[in-house]
Amino acid sequence: MEYVYAALILNESGEEINEDNLTDVLDAAGVDVEESRVKALVAALEDVDIEEAVEQAAAAPVAAGGAAPASEGGDDEADHDEPSEEEVAEAEEADDDDEDDDAGGEGLGELFG
Repeated sequence: MEYVYAALILNESGEEINEDNLTDVLDAAGVDVEESRVKALVAALEDVDIEEAVEQAAAAPVAAGGAAPASEGGDDEADHDEPSEEEVAEAEEADDDDEDDDAGGEGLGELFG
């Protein structure tokens, strides 16, 4: 998760999200940087509008909280068809914790499903 946080810090400060900048932020935070994860995250964020993704993630809990309960015929199911990027990132982090550390770098699919 710290990799995503580092990317958010770079985005918030107006810096380019690239391998060098991401590595610098992670190093400054005392994180043991895995270069394959840095490369994968930079590649995954290449075509992502982070501001839009953050807005959608921030709005998702509000929309779900304001909807009628499923037992009352609300459309909560429609709100949960696709997981938010935050939910995906959390799930991936949980998966990464279960995997062997030597399995890193086997492609973007390993990190981001």
